[in-house]
Amino acid sequence: MSSSSCSRCGSPSFYTRRYSGEVLCKDCFGASIVEKTRRTIKRYGMLRRGDKVGVAVSGGKDSLSLLAVLHSLSAAGGYELVALTVDEGVKGYREESIQHADWLANKLGVPHTTVSYKGLYGFDLDAALDWTDKREVSSCSMCGVFRRRAIDEAAQQTGVDVIATAHNLDDFVQTFMMNLMHGDVDRIGWLDPLIVDSNFPFRRVKPFMEVYEEEVALYAHLSGLPFQSRNCPYMHEGLRSEVRDYLNELESKHPGMKNTLLRSSLSVTAKISQAKTKEMIPCQSCGNPSSSGDCAVCRMQRLVMDHTTVPSSADE
Repeated sequence: MSSSSCSRCGSPSFYTRRYSGEVLCKDCFGASIVEKTRRTIKRYGMLRRGDKVGVAVSGGKDSLSLLAVLHSLSAAGGYELVALTVDEGVKGYREESIQHADWLANKLGVPHTTVSYKGLYGFDLDAALDWTDKREVSSCSMCGVFRRRAIDEAAQQTGVDVIATAHNLDDFVQTFMMNLMHGDVDRIGWLDPLIVDSNFPFRRVKPFMEVYEEEVALYAHLSGLPFQSRNCPYMHEGLRSEVRDYLNELESKHPGMKNTLLRSSLSVTAKISQAKTKEMIPCQSCGNPSSSGDCAVCRMQRLVMDHTTVPSSADE
């Protein structure tokens, strides 16, 4: 915060962007988030006039903010919105966020579709992670595989043209760093926002990819959007949490470091995606796109079924 006046209109200041030195009042800050999102969409050709856009809305601050911002831009952009929510089945956590997603969708007049892990896979995330022996994969890795497929299923049900997710600048840079650490070159190429991969059923876009996570949260607060009272109980498992803390420390010491990393990662992803686009084949079990043999979802399902006892329909 700052005691000086807004750099744009002269009103009392509310927020100072340390990475740029810009001072903003409440109204100009909110407008800047909407405008930055609009420019990102235009720069990368994310959304097109006439598109039916499925917005992945978990009910957290990022996804609620994305739905609100896209709704404010949709009339001028000429696209239609549908809210897509995935119920992973995390007791005591997901119920509240689904209520938040439903509340905002109703308020904005946006159709809202919810699918569940239980309905799609026969088990919820709590059951999948309740292994008696040591788990072979982190909760986030498992959930990510199932969640991506679930969003595709919701998109299929609603007939959308493109899926918009609320991944912000922090998420993008974290994912890039994690792929580097894992040596996964193919996945680095998939991060290129300009890539259009016909192997997958829906285009996926990240309109918040140039907005800091901190600023998305502040936008949600100013917009009166509800905040989740609890964090996901599994959020601190895996490498991402450590990468997040490290990048936050760097940004605190060197304002603008995340912006620099974003520009660097975009340059790298563009070169990799141009040099190599991996051919996909139908999964031999479910028919969805796969790099070889069975897809990640089918492999993960078998892993869960090998470690858990899932009730049959006759037992329920």
